[in-house]
Amino acid sequence: MKLHNTIKHTALPDLMKAISLLQNEEEAEQFFIDLCTPAELEAMADRWQVVPLLRQGIPYRTIHEQTAVSVTTVTRVARCLSFGTGGYNLIATRFEQLK
Repeated sequence: MKLHNTIKHTALPDLMKAISLLQNEEEAEQFFIDLCTPAELEAMADRWQVVPLLRQGIPYRTIHEQTAVSVTTVTRVARCLSFGTGGYNLIATRFEQLK
């Protein structure tokens, strides 16, 4: 069991390094389609879809009604926006600057 935890522990930094090597949207799409199942991609897209809506102060129930993303997921994303590591806010700010 300990060996499995060691492998799992070292795999995450390697994955993050691999992601940081992506150079554009096309490479990102190719990599994530290969890496993730359709359900995993949909779950990540759902989470990302609600980030700008939460940052605009739209109520959770309204976000659910507009996007069909569960209130539970909306709440989880909101919690990360408020108390997480800052990753959502960092990338959302950069994304907004592209527009």
